[in-house]
Amino acid sequence: MSTHAAPRPERSGLALLVIAAAQLLMVMDGTIVTVGLPVIGTGLRIDEADLDWVLTSYALAFGGLLLAGGRAGDLFGRRRLFRAGLTVFLAASLLGGLAGSGGVLIAARVLQGVGASIVAPAALSLLADTFPAGPQRNKALGVYGAMGGLGSVVGLLLGGALTEYLGWRWIMFVNIPIALLVMAGTFALVPGTRQRSGLDLPGAVTVTLALGSLVYAINRAGSHGAGDGLTLAFGAAAVALFLAFLFIQRNARSPMLPARVLTDRGRLGANLVLLLMGAGQLATFYFLTLYMQTIKQYSPMITGLAYLPFAVGIGIGSGLVGPALQARTSTRTGLATGLAVAAAAMGWFGLLTPDQNPLFVLLPAQLAGGVGLGVGFVGAAIGGVQGVASRDSGIASGLINTSQQIGGALGLAVLAGIAVTATASRPPGTPPHDALTSGYTAGMLGAGAFYLAAILAAVLLLRPRPVSRSAEPLGSTPG
Repeated sequence: MSTHAAPRPERSGLALLVIAAAQLLMVMDGTIVTVGLPVIGTGLRIDEADLDWVLTSYALAFGGLLLAGGRAGDLFGRRRLFRAGLTVFLAASLLGGLAGSGGVLIAARVLQGVGASIVAPAALSLLADTFPAGPQRNKALGVYGAMGGLGSVVGLLLGGALTEYLGWRWIMFVNIPIALLVMAGTFALVPGTRQRSGLDLPGAVTVTLALGSLVYAINRAGSHGAGDGLTLAFGAAAVALFLAFLFIQRNARSPMLPARVLTDRGRLGANLVLLLMGAGQLATFYFLTLYMQTIKQYSPMITGLAYLPFAVGIGIGSGLVGPALQARTSTRTGLATGLAVAAAAMGWFGLLTPDQNPLFVLLPAQLAGGVGLGVGFVGAAIGGVQGVASRDSGIASGLINTSQQIGGALGLAVLAGIAVTATASRPPGTPPHDALTSGYTAGMLGAGAFYLAAILAAVLLLRPRPVSRSAEPLGSTPG
C-alpha cells in the first residue's frame, strides 16, 4: 500500500472546497429533476406511468454501484477514480441535456449515477486522507455533511428556477461548468492511499446486482404494491444475490467488503442511522413538494424558494451546531440531539392544512428540521469513518453513501403507501385538498418515526464515551 503526505495547509482549504462541491453536485442531481418532471414529461412525450424512471434510474445506478466504486478507489487510487467519475458524470450531463427522447434521457441518468457512485465514496475517502483525526477533520466532516444534506434541497431550488426561466434542459447542462471547476481543482487533492491487491470481481458484480435489485424492488413496491410479481421477483433476487455475496466474501482472498469494516458496532450503528435518516429526508421532500405544488399551487420557482429555510437550517446544523456538539460531547449524544429536533419538526409539519399560513408551519418547521438533520449528518458521517484503517476508507465511505441511497428508496416506498392509505381513509365527502393534505402529513409523521428509530439505533450501537485514539487510526471524535 502506498501512502502520500497531506497537502500543505494553504491547499487544504481548496481541497475541502473541491470535495464539498463534488458531494453537493452528486447529491443535488438526485432531486434536481423533481420539480421539472411534469415539463420533462411533456417535452419528451414520456408517459406519466414511466416518468418516475427519470428519478429512479439515477438512484438505481448510484445506489447499486457505490460499494464497487468505493472499493475501486481503495485499489486504484482515489484521486484517479475521483477524476474518472467526474468525467463520466460530465459526459452524461451533456447527453441528458441534448436528449431527444425519454429513453436517451433515462440512459443519461443511469450514466450520471455511475459517475456519482465513483465520485461520492472517493470524495469522503480523500477528505479522511487530507485532514488528520480530531477537530480539524470534524470541521471538514461538518462541511461534507452539510453538502450531503444541503444537496437535495439545492437540487429542488435550482431545478425549479432553471425549469421556469431557462427550460428543463438546463437541469442537465448546469452540471457541466460545476464539474469542470471541480476537475480543475483536483490538483489540490492528495492522491490518497492505495491498496496493492487484486479486485474481487465476483464480489463487485454480485453486490452491485444485489443493491440494484433491492433499490428497484423498493421503488416498484411504492408504485405497484408489495405483492406485485416483479416486486417480489426482484426482492427475492436481491436476497439470493446478497447471500451469494456473503459466500464469496467469506472465501475470497481479497474480499470486496472486508469483514473488519463491519465488525465495529459503532460504524454499523452509524450506517443504520444514515439509512433511517435518508428514509425520512427524501420522503419529506417528496410530500412537501406535492403539498406546495398541488395544494398551495406554487410555481416551480416559488416551490424552490420555499425550501430556503431547510437549506439555511442544514447549513447552521452541520456547519456550526454539529461540530460544536462534537467538540463538547460524544458522537452518540450529538446524533440523538439532532435527530430529536428533526423528529419534532416532523410533528410540526403534522399541523399543515390546505389554507395554512406558511409562516406558522411550513417555513419554521423546515428551518428546525434542517438544523436537526444537519447536526445528525455530521455525527453519522464521523461515526461511519471512525476507526477505519486508511486502506479501507473507500469502502467505508461507499457504505455511508449506500446507506443513504437505500434508505431514501425504502422510506419513499413505505411512506408513500402510508400517505395513500391515509388519504383514502378520509370520510366520504371530504374535500380533495383536505384528504390529500392528510396523506402528506401522515407521510411526514412517518418520517418522524424513522428519526426516532434512528435515535434508538444511535443509543444502542454508538459508544457513549471517549476511547483511546491509538485504537482509531481514522477516528474523528469519541463515539
